[in-house]
Amino acid sequence: MNWCMHLDWRTCSRARLSRDPRFDGKFFIGVIGSGVYCRSICPAPTAKEKNCRYFPTAAAAAEAGFRPCLRCRPECSPGTPAWIGTSNTVSRALRLIGETGLEDGGVEALASRLGIGSRHLRRLFLKHLGATPTAVAHTRRLHFAKKLIDETRLPMNQIALASGFGCVRRFNDGIRRIYHRTPSQIRHIARQKQSQPENQYLFRLRFRPPYDWKAMLSFLAPRAIPGVEAVENGCYRRSISLHDDHGWFEISFDEPNHALLARVEFGDPRSLFFITERIRAMFDLNADWASIANGLKTDPQLACCMKAHPGLRVPGCWNGFELAVRAILGQQISVKGASTLSGRLAAKFGRPFTGPAGITRIFPSPEIIARSRIAAIGLPKSRAETIRSLACAVTDGRIDFENVLDATEFRVRLQEIPGIGKWTAEYVAMRALGEPDAFPSGDLGLLRALGLSNPRELEHRAEAWRPWRAYAAMHLWSMPRDRAASSRQSLQFPVMESASLAPA
Repeated sequence: MNWCMHLDWRTCSRARLSRDPRFDGKFFIGVIGSGVYCRSICPAPTAKEKNCRYFPTAAAAAEAGFRPCLRCRPECSPGTPAWIGTSNTVSRALRLIGETGLEDGGVEALASRLGIGSRHLRRLFLKHLGATPTAVAHTRRLHFAKKLIDETRLPMNQIALASGFGCVRRFNDGIRRIYHRTPSQIRHIARQKQSQPENQYLFRLRFRPPYDWKAMLSFLAPRAIPGVEAVENGCYRRSISLHDDHGWFEISFDEPNHALLARVEFGDPRSLFFITERIRAMFDLNADWASIANGLKTDPQLACCMKAHPGLRVPGCWNGFELAVRAILGQQISVKGASTLSGRLAAKFGRPFTGPAGITRIFPSPEIIARSRIAAIGLPKSRAETIRSLACAVTDGRIDFENVLDATEFRVRLQEIPGIGKWTAEYVAMRALGEPDAFPSGDLGLLRALGLSNPRELEHRAEAWRPWRAYAAMHLWSMPRDRAASSRQSLQFPVMESASLAPA
């Protein structure tokens, strides 16, 4: 049965024959005879069309009886954009599976969190993805295990735990059944030559080109929190904290391989899956530029921006609470001023950390901020109280930046905190939740870019940009630097972090 439901088989065939990297990860090819499934860029000799079957996900190909290709390594493909061709329920379910797998109660618990029955959830997954939730989670676990075998020197028992198998026996059986080889045989084939220092790993995280790395760094650099983040020499690095364990990662650009290189140092290998998935979200690696461009290029002003900056992504964040605090600090002041205040907050209340150059602090947790006198860093009392109220709401569970099921409800809850208006809520949804349609329509930079006088006009104009308004915002924020570039050859984002017209 052909599961290529939202990509016409002719399109799949043309992409397969061209090996165009822009289609990488958007579908998979099962080859009858060899019994393997491949990425669209697989370098193996081209199979005849009559021997090919197309699948929207790797899990669907695996469910049909195909095994992963050892040559093109499907586990290394860019993620399939969850919102393309799927229902909102499936998109939310995929987000939860990506964050925790099915370790918190299985399909029944996942369905309950989504407010539907488990049988209906299975039907939705089969309809949109060609595989059940269990199959999707299992395939992701196997792919990550294969990636760890190929790209790290972790002992197999630690890989078994890190990839969620629970025990070595299940891990060995799963790898042998799918790849027809033992884990040790696969590692021998990989012929890894470089060894990393203890607790340090190097991952190559793929994306579909184009990717505007310079623009990503230009956005992140002025917003970096001193001591917690640093951008220099074409790299981004920061400290991280998970379950009271601390570490750091550094990201650099690997343009020839259409990838970002992620160097991660962290003591607990069980956190590696979460860390790499969070980095993918933070740098928007799953985005499908072709679909975004098709949705926005009908607007002449946006078309010009996209032509000047192909591959512009929406920067995410490592921690939603940290981003929200940073956004509140930035209300009505410059980006530089907000970064200075963020650095003071981290220096005074954050935990000391010994990391690479420039990384000396772990950003303070909600629990620490909730009980601290943060006005001491030079904040107005009202803004300090807003941050403290947010920290208290996170601490007592009224607001949760992880496992968000309903972004609209999340925005409403966030705006219930005095001092947080629509601009901040939309900005947080845009960057912390990865909502492609989030749009801070009250931002003065966006209004000025289009010469509009009020948010209502902007919202009306932006209706044509759905569901990619977050990407439109990034391009509009880039417009002033485009104009400046024509005279000064400069590349800078707007100086205001938050210029909301609504009360903050």
